[in-house]
Amino acid sequence: MYEGYVYGIIAYQMCLFKAFMKQGETLMSVEVQKLEKNMAKLTVTVEAKEFDKAIADSFKRNKNKFNVPGFRKGHVTQEVFEKMYGSDNLIPDAIDFMLDATYPSAVRDSELEIVSRPQIEIKNAKKGEDFVYEALVAVKPAVTLGEYKGIEVKKADEVVNDDDIASALKSEQEKNARLITVEGRAVESGDNISLDFEGSIDGVPFDGGKGEDYPLVIGSGAFIPGFEDQIIGHNVGEAFDVNITFPENYQMKDLAGKAAVFACTVKEIKKKELPELDDDFASEISEFDTMAEYKEDLKKQLSEAKAKRAATENENAVVDKLIETSTMDIPEPMVEAQVEGLVADYGRRMESQGITLDQYLQITGMTKADLNNQFKPQALKQIKTRLVLEEVAKAEKITVSEAEIDEELQKIADSYKMDLEKIKGFFGENERKQMADDLAVQKAIDFLVENAKLV
Repeated sequence: MYEGYVYGIIAYQMCLFKAFMKQGETLMSVEVQKLEKNMAKLTVTVEAKEFDKAIADSFKRNKNKFNVPGFRKGHVTQEVFEKMYGSDNLIPDAIDFMLDATYPSAVRDSELEIVSRPQIEIKNAKKGEDFVYEALVAVKPAVTLGEYKGIEVKKADEVVNDDDIASALKSEQEKNARLITVEGRAVESGDNISLDFEGSIDGVPFDGGKGEDYPLVIGSGAFIPGFEDQIIGHNVGEAFDVNITFPENYQMKDLAGKAAVFACTVKEIKKKELPELDDDFASEISEFDTMAEYKEDLKKQLSEAKAKRAATENENAVVDKLIETSTMDIPEPMVEAQVEGLVADYGRRMESQGITLDQYLQITGMTKADLNNQFKPQALKQIKTRLVLEEVAKAEKITVSEAEIDEELQKIADSYKMDLEKIKGFFGENERKQMADDLAVQKAIDFLVENAKLV
């Protein structure tokens, strides 16, 4: 499936309107101003009595934290507290409460499809007066589609040839290779060695520059450029120096650009021994008795995999072509929101590997801004993809039935080996709508490919 998810819609224009709503007993007004570049400003005004109530609630929530002379903690009244300290100490908490209580309703009442976090500016927050704030937001842009029927792209290759089979067999050989100890010769490229080393700069050892029995594949590029090349030709037990200069952009800033000497000793040399591609090999790694049978099955597997890959490549090519011929004015905060989501996902993947995002940035020498910039092209591509596909679904009146949603939920239930009704319990109205939107987008992709010219 072609990826890229984002939500909301409105065309560029300037207009102003007011809407009034009631949330519980909170009377407020929402003024919406649509700005250039698909931005909008919401001005939310909450009646003074409601803000005063929020201040009172703030006092109730926090009074046990206040130390007031002459009163036991939690026993001072709001009136006395404000006479002594004023209401300013209560207002920040009241503001947070009012924003949480009113912004979701303001968004709904504005009838805008907002696609960014709001930039909030408090305009007035005084006791006895209306609470007023502004929220600057990005709204989903309108899309002008290019010609989306009959898009011509080069058809992806899905034929499995002899080179594909040979490559797959080579991969199986590598996976089933064994390491054998080498004696009587020096290190060569491709060898697996065990290495002791200790680095120093101007004769002084530095942190992280020492290793014992370190496993290293010569030619892997695991070490600084030039390091592994200087090991070639040395024998087990031989002490020698490796001279290198750390790159100027090295992640450890205190070492960047500096010349270092590593005292090294090769402890062991091993080389990879590949198994013969014969019937014995085939019977060991598969259910087949002969290499001929194994190759035939391998060709079948490769054909299925290549067909799936080709289908994805065709989808990508068609959608990319449509993006090229379509126009849309994407607001920067929309991109920033997408980048934020991508970076958060990346951080979670890092944590699953035992490293935090902050640690990753420290190791690589990157800043958060660097990482954001790295993900920005991907974020922009995802946004454009989703926008054009939703527009195709809209133009072709593509719909998704409740039965199709239930079918998708059944797939989820099967994958987790859970009861369908239990899975349904996790999907409320909003989740089902999101699933319907996603399925409609996939249908739009299918429609584009079916109507494309693959040459």
